Amino acid sequence: MNEVPKIPVYIGLGSNQGRPEENLAKARKHIQSITGVFSPLSSQVYYTEPQGVKEQPWFANQVIRVLCHPAWTPELLMRHLLNIEQMLGRKRTAHWGPRRIDCDLLLFGRQVVDTPELTLPHPGILHRAFVLVPLVELTPDLCLPDGTQVADRLHCLAYRRQGLRIWQDDTHGEEPGADPDAGPRTVGSAVSATSGGTYV
Repeated sequence: MNEVPKIPVYIGLGSNQGRPEENLAKARKHIQSITGVFSPLSSQVYYTEPQGVKEQPWFANQVIRVLCHPAWTPELLMRHLLNIEQMLGRKRTAHWGPRRIDCDLLLFGRQVVDTPELTLPHPGILHRAFVLVPLVELTPDLCLPDGTQVADRLHCLAYRRQGLRIWQDDTHGEEPGADPDAGPRTVGSAVSATSGGTYV
């Protein structure tokens, strides 16, 4: 019997409240326990200078790669990530403010979503070194659905890295009005598949 092909999914984790490394570990454990989610791989934990609001602790950031059964949709997984955030005590207040946990859906295979509730690839992915660095660590030849090479994009960013510490002045080019802390992202229904992108 042929094995059903699974969907490669990348999830960004971040925390700068309480015990950040423990918060990331708890989030990973919850994600790994989801039925139909397999073979988790985790990047190293990187420590990132706060962006926007500098007067707060540095962030611990990490990207994990999982394989999802094809019965999963981006919207359904997003609901689960929001539930995990809530269980771990996430409170959405100020934009760029401190948070106990972030669980961001970065990429869901080659799928492209553009609704008021959900955008894939994640709209900040091209501008954040703390996302691109661990993505390249996990999958050096990763491409976005439009064919953009993640490693090439990282080389274009103005950032500095020393070991596991990352400095970046701001998120250059983030879409105006994009506010990930404005409220929970519920889910929409318009999903389209595009060609391109190399996933390992």
